[in-house]
Amino acid sequence: MDTVITPERIELPPGAVLKLLGGWKDYQVLSQQLGDRSSPRIKYRRGEILLMTPLTQHGRDASLLADIARILLDHLNRIYESFTPITMSLPEISGIEPDFCFYIENCRAVVGKKRIDWESDPPPDLAIEIDVTSYTDVNDFLPYRVPEVWILKSNRLLIYRLQGESYVLTESSYFPNVREIVQQCLQMANEQTTSEVIKWLKNFLHGQQ
Repeated sequence: MDTVITPERIELPPGAVLKLLGGWKDYQVLSQQLGDRSSPRIKYRRGEILLMTPLTQHGRDASLLADIARILLDHLNRIYESFTPITMSLPEISGIEPDFCFYIENCRAVVGKKRIDWESDPPPDLAIEIDVTSYTDVNDFLPYRVPEVWILKSNRLLIYRLQGESYVLTESSYFPNVREIVQQCLQMANEQTTSEVIKWLKNFLHGQQ
């Protein structure tokens, strides 16, 4: 497949990342053109627009990582709201589409909401991104002040927490040993189905009680 960017069509081959110079209005035009399509993904940073077409691995890993987060939250008896797909945007500043977002501490603030106002509503407590094509940058979450960001890159879970005005690599504030759990699940997913991995995790956590 060739790359095509016209007023009528936007087509990128799988795994492609395209960077365009453009402003907020250009980003809005392209976003409206894409509509509810899940691909390509679109991101806005000041002065530039990025388009990316996810690979199959991206979708599988995103689903698995989100399932792990849900199972751990349920295991800890935490209430939460999760969103995907979701577009976070601040006019003239940023537009991003994380793979999954979880509201944990602030879940009551978004119950029943059809639309989130990123200028007045609280940010998600946890955002999850799968980076297969070097499209993801943790600093994209800074304008929203998301407290914790997980980025899965090269089969390694990177956990960032917001400290002051920057993100630092550290441990999760919600899940002890989550990196080891994710690593084990990813290794198992190379030879087993996602459902088998999830079943193993539930049994493993049950045995820890």
